[in-house]
Parts: sequence; structure tokens; C-alpha cells
Amino acid sequence: MRFAVHHRPTDPELLVAVARHAEACGFEGFYVPDHLTMESVPFLDPLDALTFVAASTDRILLGTGVLLLPYRHPVILAKRLATIDVLSRGRMRLLTIGVGNIPAEAAAVGVDFSTRGRRADEAIDVLRLLWTGGPVSYHGEFFEFDDLTSFPTPLAPLPIHVGGASHAAARRAAARGDGWFPGGVLPPEERALQRDLAGRSEYTRWGSPELTRDQVEALAEGGVTRLVIPAGDDLDELTRFAERMQMA
Repeated sequence: MRFAVHHRPTDPELLVAVARHAEACGFEGFYVPDHLTMESVPFLDPLDALTFVAASTDRILLGTGVLLLPYRHPVILAKRLATIDVLSRGRMRLLTIGVGNIPAEAAAVGVDFSTRGRRADEAIDVLRLLWTGGPVSYHGEFFEFDDLTSFPTPLAPLPIHVGGASHAAARRAAARGDGWFPGGVLPPEERALQRDLAGRSEYTRWGSPELTRDQVEALAEGGVTRLVIPAGDDLDELTRFAERMQMA
């Protein structure tokens, strides 16, 4: 089992403190969330936040949980993600994408909410195509270009994990993903069904700082390969979890 930390950054000093402490405790990765417009809830841009974390850490892998892919143009996104990977020396390894569930966010950027799944599928294909180097061409429903070269390219192909607790998300993970990161609270039967639909070896789940080793072992027996632990400003909570899991 691998472990990562999830932190919603608003304060730069706390962002760096949590990331450095997670790295020192032996956590594999550091995730940040993404929302474009949330009433009264502040969210920094996740990619800018991860660039800041990359400059302040040495080893911890960088992740999004989750990046709202349909609301970002994949040509621009390909460059931004590859740039983070290059600047961090290959640590942009935990990219997780989702399609969003708030119609107001789609409307704010002029995206038809009903098309967000198809847009995400095309965007994944465009990202992977651009990261091959180029020149490349693409002609889809939403994106179209000819003889385009995107620079830089990642130091190695970026894995794309698919987030979401729905049959559509699980099928997207199976068709286009390198891993599956379901959210939500699902009955065991439904979770098992979605797991079968996703069919991915990389299976990430949300965890809790209060989990015991027996609970983690039970999740591992169910196929979970990574647990993501929410982190606030109590760094000692991460320390206690790491010691309990004997991560050091």
C-alpha cells in the first residue's frame, strides 16, 4: 500500500509546511483539489499550487484530486503539465482527472454541461498525442489541429488516473485511464461493480488519518493500491498516521 496526502491550499506557508512534512514522513504523493468557481470556498489554481510545492520539495510525487478536465483546453494543459513534470524532475505522476458535477462551473467557461464526458475523453486523447512530441494532428468533435508540436514533453509518459464514483467514470478508467480514483460513499456492492468496470491495477481510494493497520490491510486485500489522506493544519496527525503505518 502506498500513501499520499490531500491538501486544499489557501495559505502559501501552510501549503509548503504540509508538503514538506508529508515528504519527511514518507508519504508518496501530494494531491491538491480543483474548482473554478465555488461560492464562499477558496481554491487556488491546482497547477500553480503544485509548481510551488515542487520548488519546495525534493521527492514527493505531485497529483490532482481531481482536475476538471472538460473545462481546460488540452493544448494549453499539455504544456502546463509537461512543464511541471520537467521542472520537478519527473514528479508529475499522480494526475487525476474528473468531469465535474456543478453545472455553474461549466457555464462559467462556456462549456455545455451535457458534453463534459465526451470532452474529457477527447482531451485525454489529445494530451497523450501531444506528449509524444510531434508534429501531430487531431480532428475530433471539440478539438482540432494540424501538424502541432508541443514543447516540452514530460520526462516520461504521464499516467492519467480517472476520478469519479459512477459507471461512466469507471468505464472511462477502463478505456483511457492508467488508474481509477473513485470518490463518494458507495454501497459495497456498487463499489465492487464499478471496480470491475474500471478494471485498473492502480486503484486509489480516500482514506482517513484515523485508519488502523488492520483497516488498511483489509483495503489492500480488496485491491486498493494507494490511500489518500486529507491533511489540514495539524501536522502531528500526519506524523501519527505515518508512525502507525510504519512508513519511515
